[in-house]
Amino acid sequence: MNINAVIIDDEPHNIENLQGILTKWCTGVTINGTAEDVESGIALIRNTAPDLVFLDIQLTESSGFDVLKAFTTITFEVIFVTAYDHYGIQAIKFSALDYLLKPINVSELQQAVEKAKSRLAAREQNLSIANLVSFFQKSQQEFPKIALPTSRETRYVKVDQIIRCEASNNYTTFFIQGGDQVLVSKTLKEFEELLKPYDFQRTHQSHLVNLQYVKSFLKEDNGMLLMDDRSKIPISRQSLETVKKALNAMS
Repeated sequence: MNINAVIIDDEPHNIENLQGILTKWCTGVTINGTAEDVESGIALIRNTAPDLVFLDIQLTESSGFDVLKAFTTITFEVIFVTAYDHYGIQAIKFSALDYLLKPINVSELQQAVEKAKSRLAAREQNLSIANLVSFFQKSQQEFPKIALPTSRETRYVKVDQIIRCEASNNYTTFFIQGGDQVLVSKTLKEFEELLKPYDFQRTHQSHLVNLQYVKSFLKEDNGMLLMDDRSKIPISRQSLETVKKALNAMS
């Protein structure tokens, strides 16, 4: 599959470096233009209608996310390229999107490009980018949606509707309000850091719970949590004091 791409980065040497790597290592990718700021980046996308945008998160005195906010419907794929921006990375992970850290690793770039090609062949509107833009438009009191990629689809679930998460090897099952379950082929650790700011607490190596759904603390065994969905969640000895403190802070 051949795809047309553009690069938006405020440092010319980064643009030149990425162009060189793409030309040498990523067949089927044609660069149709480059831009170095938000305004010219928006114009470039509108004028070239690319399949794929390589977008730096941190542009001069602005953000690459401002480029995306200019589009009400997004049909192109995005691969973010960044030095490191914690808040930006968190938002990208929430939307199950790809990012590359500078300096660029060729293998990771190739994998990201191939994933972009697969997604381009499968849909019309990029709902993950729409979810990312929504993340930044919400107030601090609002709960964002998190993208949960399954074997058949990507589910977008509001964080406050997740009751708990349970690990099984390299898979995580999300238990959703209303009885739905979503199985994701990612480890629980990957979601622990993302969900921590939203009152999620690791109680055990296999369990992450939304403290908002804790019904009671049970004194059986080492201590267990009874959840609103009637499930009983074990607490490891190492986590017991941390869990108690977290529950006290909620009361």
